[in-house]
Amino acid sequence: MFKRHKFLASERKRELTSPGATRSILKNDLRNFHSLSQFILSAGPLKSIPAVKHSKTTHFEIEILDAQTRKQICIVDKVTQKSTIHDVKQKFHKACPKWYPSRVGLQLERGGPFLKDYITIQSVASSSIVTLYFTDLGQQVSWTTVFLAEYTGPLLIYLLFYLRIPYIYDMKESSRRLRHPVVHLACFCHCIHYIRYLLETLFVHKVSAGHTPLKNLIKSCAFYWGFTSWIAYYINHPWYTPPSFGNRQVTVSAINFLICEAGNHFINVVLAHPNHTGNNACFPSPNYNPFTWMFFLVSCPNYTYEIGSWISFTVMTQTLPVGIFTLLMSIQMSLWAQKKHKIYLKKFSSYMHRKSAMIPFVL
Repeated sequence: MFKRHKFLASERKRELTSPGATRSILKNDLRNFHSLSQFILSAGPLKSIPAVKHSKTTHFEIEILDAQTRKQICIVDKVTQKSTIHDVKQKFHKACPKWYPSRVGLQLERGGPFLKDYITIQSVASSSIVTLYFTDLGQQVSWTTVFLAEYTGPLLIYLLFYLRIPYIYDMKESSRRLRHPVVHLACFCHCIHYIRYLLETLFVHKVSAGHTPLKNLIKSCAFYWGFTSWIAYYINHPWYTPPSFGNRQVTVSAINFLICEAGNHFINVVLAHPNHTGNNACFPSPNYNPFTWMFFLVSCPNYTYEIGSWISFTVMTQTLPVGIFTLLMSIQMSLWAQKKHKIYLKKFSSYMHRKSAMIPFVL
């Protein structure tokens, strides 16, 4: 049995070592190599595995001190580079709940300007530890609340005087004397003015998301509400005398008032356009609307139309309180216009040739 197995093994070895067998084995190997190479080529080039980048995020530690006593209030940690002052205020509010973000004023140094909410920590940090000084700004209200309160008050107050409530005027005098048509027209124009203000505040103006101290709301309301009471008392008084030049003076003034109101509205719509805000800001340009052509002459045409409205209302009613209010508003708006005009000169010098701030060729 053993000899038979040995004989078969020797025969198999003889077949493998013969020349014919060798050639067949080589052909099979070449055929297999060719198939493997075709498979590799059809698979395409080898793709390199992208290296994983490990980004290092720098964190800052914000030390908040009291601006008056310089005592440490709290430490806000794990603040990233892209975090803003607003984010710091939010974290500060979590650490000290009695100070909500709009009430917090942060400074880089005592007595310095308050940092805006959009400023990033990276832009003010000189090291990983940043020291900020805290000031309590007091009770705050949003700008939208301020504007709505400013404009709603005059609208309602004027209507109370127009209705001649018994507690304001003598009932006998009110019933005995008929109102001149200019009284009704003045009420209409006054209501149109403040209704436009309210609607633009809600739907046109992009009111800042910031806040202002409560005392500013009180001062603004006292100014607008007080003057409206004085103006309305005179115009709606039973002894009110109409303008000197009669209906011609009233008609021309009323038409000019409505033109200025329309111009003011269209200018505010242009100023609220998205292309005129943000980092890619450009100077507002007039369009096909004739009311916007005032941009060719002045940089703040909204103030131009506003003053035009009040001058027209003064001439139409011919009353001293309206004249005083118009004078004060003109002074204030001229200051605002000059301040904005200087900013426009720095940003858009190429657009500001031969332009005035508010009054063409004068101011």
